[in-house]
Amino acid sequence: MHMEQFKDQLLYQRNLSQNTVNSYMRDLESFQSFLERETLTFETFQYRDARNFLHTLYKDGLKKSTIARKISAIRAFYVFLIQRDYVTHNPFDHLPLPKQDKYLPTFFYENEIEQLFSSIDQNSKMYTRDIAILELLYGTGMRASELLGISKRSIDFTGQVIRVLGKGNKERIIPFNDRAHFALEEYLETFHNKIPNQGSIWLNFKGDVLTDRGLRYILNQLVKKSALNFHLHPHKLRHTFATHLLNNGADLRAVQELLGHESLSTTQKYTHVSRENLRKTYLEFHPGNKR
Repeated sequence: MHMEQFKDQLLYQRNLSQNTVNSYMRDLESFQSFLERETLTFETFQYRDARNFLHTLYKDGLKKSTIARKISAIRAFYVFLIQRDYVTHNPFDHLPLPKQDKYLPTFFYENEIEQLFSSIDQNSKMYTRDIAILELLYGTGMRASELLGISKRSIDFTGQVIRVLGKGNKERIIPFNDRAHFALEEYLETFHNKIPNQGSIWLNFKGDVLTDRGLRYILNQLVKKSALNFHLHPHKLRHTFATHLLNNGADLRAVQELLGHESLSTTQKYTHVSRENLRKTYLEFHPGNKR
């Protein structure tokens, strides 16, 4: 009961996306399984139990980022329980979160992007869909959830913009380029008899609505065909979009707007530069290279 109430709060009061809420629920369900194994309840759980739970997460070999996410989700749940007078204290309040390793977002080099695009089988039944998905993800930097939420009514071909629902159910307008325009029109024309007038435009091979899991499967199949040796998450194309814009001189605040980031500091993690650009800058501006 408590978890269902918390879920409703996340959805309807905090306006979190369904994917985010699902992540919270998965973390809480694994926590509930731990409680059952230890014959504990939300109410009887104490700080020493929280330390034991943290130790279990480390023992399971989870990443620091995963552990930090789980603890943050459970801590938020206890804040909710306190607000409703279900418990009197938060056992996770003083539990130290693991220090997360700093990392640079991974991205494609421009030649790798071309290799990815050229790997799409033009004879495939789903060719126009696959090329449209790639053009939009790389050409707009939109999130996977934003892509999957696109309907016919949200596309303005004249203005070359798409209206999407971003994080926190906040609506934003995203521009798209000529390549994405052409690919999207081709896809809609090819499957115009199957795509509904309302709801998502994206279909899987069977003609059903494409899911997040289905999208990831499509992208990883394309990677296998391209002979690029890595796992492709949709967010990697978002990283690439931001990196290529900044490497080619785009203003940081403009990129912030295009990505839909509320904070500029979130966008700044994309200010890493490719090895080629780093060397180019070094050769161009270091006075020792002009002697």
